[in-house]
Amino acid sequence: MATILESLVRSCAKKLQDIVTDEAILILGVEEDLIELQIRIEQIRHFLNDAEQRSIKESAVNIWLGQLRDAMYDADDIIDLARSKGNKLLSEKSLSLPGKSNTCSVLSLSSFCFSIQTRRQVGVKIRSLNKRIENISKDKVFSSLTNIQPTGEASAPKHRKSSNLVEHNLVGKEIIHACRKLVDLLLKGKEKRSYKLAVVGTGGVGKTTLAQKIYNDQKLKGSFNKRAWLCVSQDYSEITILKEILRKFEVHYRQDESTDELQSKLESAIEGKSFFSCVG
Repeated sequence: MATILESLVRSCAKKLQDIVTDEAILILGVEEDLIELQIRIEQIRHFLNDAEQRSIKESAVNIWLGQLRDAMYDADDIIDLARSKGNKLLSEKSLSLPGKSNTCSVLSLSSFCFSIQTRRQVGVKIRSLNKRIENISKDKVFSSLTNIQPTGEASAPKHRKSSNLVEHNLVGKEIIHACRKLVDLLLKGKEKRSYKLAVVGTGGVGKTTLAQKIYNDQKLKGSFNKRAWLCVSQDYSEITILKEILRKFEVHYRQDESTDELQSKLESAIEGKSFFSCVG
């Protein structure tokens, strides 16, 4: 179950990363909720290996995996629903532009009512799913799991703290201004061999939200040959991060390759190219 589940979890996280700044999502006003959903899913994903191993002998873990699986199937459906409803709203918006006939006024009013209802329905579904996944992550089974990497990835664990929830305080014009300012700084520093920016602050100021918006900025997307968003858990290893970057860059590697071999492949992949990575 966990192997299929891991593929589903990865798929959902990738879908969320790809659509979170789409116009179809922005018109719904649910981007913050979807970012939170992505963060929660990524957090749980790192503990699936341990859950898979323990589920063979522990029925409680097996039940927990079943609950997570059901939630992920619902997440996949809700992501598709949000995209579909958002695209429909965009279509309705284009049809309800001011015109010369009274028909346009009627259509505009109808579209407005549909827009409010749709936003509410989709928002409620996403927030309900977020609460459901939050409860799954608070289950005593999850709290007992360990971040075990597949064979060959568990060497030299390091410890760091990373935010596991999306902060909501940075919104509206404030986050748009901050995003534009940092994107401009990144583009100015692009010509340097290496340029780093850190988004720092106390919990709740909107660091993760801001980083996600910067990463998905259309101007930034078109300015770099390669990009990688890395969601790093509290326990991680250098070899795990290297493999994750190579996977994001679609570079093939063997599970038994050493750190030096992986570094060599990464160097070859980015030689003569510009790349942007965001670690959260």
